[in-house]
Amino acid sequence: MNYLRSFIPWLVFAGVAAAGWQWGALAGLLIAVALLIADRAAGLSLDYRLLEYGTILFFAGLSVLAFARPDSGLKMYGSALSQGWLALIAWVSIAVRRPFTMGIARRMAPPEVWHTPLFRRINVVLTAAWALSFTLTAIAQTVASLQDWNVIVSIALQVAGFVLPIRFTAAYPERARARFMENSGVRADTQGDLAV
Repeated sequence: MNYLRSFIPWLVFAGVAAAGWQWGALAGLLIAVALLIADRAAGLSLDYRLLEYGTILFFAGLSVLAFARPDSGLKMYGSALSQGWLALIAWVSIAVRRPFTMGIARRMAPPEVWHTPLFRRINVVLTAAWALSFTLTAIAQTVASLQDWNVIVSIALQVAGFVLPIRFTAAYPERARARFMENSGVRADTQGDLAV
């Protein structure tokens, strides 16, 4: 569930945007900045934080646009834009060899595994799963907006876009560790040392 913490600004945006997309964008921005400041105050390193920086950039830009042009046609594409931006963050984080899930996983894993090939591989796969989900959800949300589908459809798409990668994230690391141990002959009692 630590993964959900990083998405709190996006969830706040989705909830508050019903009262006005400019207020949703501003709320998302304030929450994103507060979370980054809290991480720094807790002594957490700010490297591997592409998701957090990208979130702040998105909501800062969207806040400016939404307050300057509250009637902009982009308003109806808020869900698609947010999912598309998350997809961009995820794909870029893989491209620059800093998968966004590593920042989250480092909260849970001991420092001695952070630089292991297994830890990196697990996080590349997890980030790719999130990136694919964000991409597909952005496309689906765009179609839903263009077709003016019921808001229930949009909500269902949004929920599926998060639930599916959350489920994968919950299951995949353990399978990857088990496969690694099987292939390398590592004893089961050392499994805790490879935690992600």
